[in-house]
Amino acid sequence: MATTAGGARAGLEPVSLRLPGIVLGVGLGGFADGILLHQILQWHHMLSGTDSDHIGVRYYDPRTVSGLEMNTVWDGLFHTVCWLAVLAGLAILYSRVTRDRRRVWGSRVLWGWILAGWGLFNLVEGVVDHHLLAIHHVHGGPYRLWWDIGFLVLGALLVAGGYLLARSGRSFELDEQ
Repeated sequence: MATTAGGARAGLEPVSLRLPGIVLGVGLGGFADGILLHQILQWHHMLSGTDSDHIGVRYYDPRTVSGLEMNTVWDGLFHTVCWLAVLAGLAILYSRVTRDRRRVWGSRVLWGWILAGWGLFNLVEGVVDHHLLAIHHVHGGPYRLWWDIGFLVLGALLVAGGYLLARSGRSFELDEQ
């Protein structure tokens, strides 16, 4: 049976939920971004800002059929990467936790690292896609810089809050062999 750090038994190493939580958070954060901002609100697509990008990617205007088709392909590739991240996170989690899985799914540690992973997604995607490459922005228009900054602030808050939540939980111990 898995135990908490406070009830650790001699010779057992703690199971780290950090990596699987972060990888799951990156994938789930990407899905939240893609589903909410790309599909439901239609504020942007993967290449919707390439008319003013920093790397010379051809512009595919999402208001035209051919432009929307190309943006949809790139949105699909983005969702594929998110899906692979979720699968990888689940595989890592499954390989590390062999017993008491239900307790792990309810732990502050796992959910804290998932939130931190989501925040990490926002920070990396926000810096790379919105600022460095400028291939799209959170929301176009005259206030797009403020939307992009807000996305980064949300990411930083998710990382900090997730980290604090993970620290407030109990770590898990490997099962005895």
